[in-house]
Amino acid sequence: MHVTARSALVALPRILALTLLAATTAAATEITVKRLSRDQAIVEIDGTRRLLRVDDTSPEGVTLISADDKEAVLEVDGEEKRYGLGDPSRGIYEKPDAVTVRIWPTPNRMYAVLGSINGRPVDFVVDTGANLVALSGRQAQRLGIDVRVVGTPSQTITASGVAAAHLVNLSRVKVGDIELRGVEGIVIDGDYPPITLLGMSFLNRLNMRKDGQVMELQTK
Repeated sequence: MHVTARSALVALPRILALTLLAATTAAATEITVKRLSRDQAIVEIDGTRRLLRVDDTSPEGVTLISADDKEAVLEVDGEEKRYGLGDPSRGIYEKPDAVTVRIWPTPNRMYAVLGSINGRPVDFVVDTGANLVALSGRQAQRLGIDVRVVGTPSQTITASGVAAAHLVNLSRVKVGDIELRGVEGIVIDGDYPPITLLGMSFLNRLNMRKDGQVMELQTK
């Protein structure tokens, strides 16, 4: 059955709302950097030691942005903080200036925007009814995402019935000048959805509003 972009948008809120296996991430409460070197760090998170390389995200949701022999920059709860070696503090947070992306509607009233996943270009459609960033198995293959290695098996409901899927953690999702790390996504086996959906696992981490017909996304 041929699936259009519009039918994908109609069906996917039901798809993601009914995902049978959900991924949850516990917020880290105490972080200490135990060892530093270029582009990697050993970090103790709530008493558990993790070896993180740049762009790695721990099970607790802590992402290593950069590291050298003096300090590590970690993203914790959506905020970038600097940690010195052995410093048991919660880091030094310097809030960056807000970044805004404006998206105009297409003639069929969808909000389509060019972005990227893990540094590779992707056409997105904004879908506030989708719980997660959703992409097809074919798209995931093109992006180099091997769900057999990095995915958690799941099932989801599409317009054609129950479909096999995998929950994944997307290292980097970028739209315009806004880039977020460690974004939850779902890969649905096959060619569905035909357009990658920018769901709430990305949008919830931003301020979102309408200015007339234009949708604005802004970093918090």
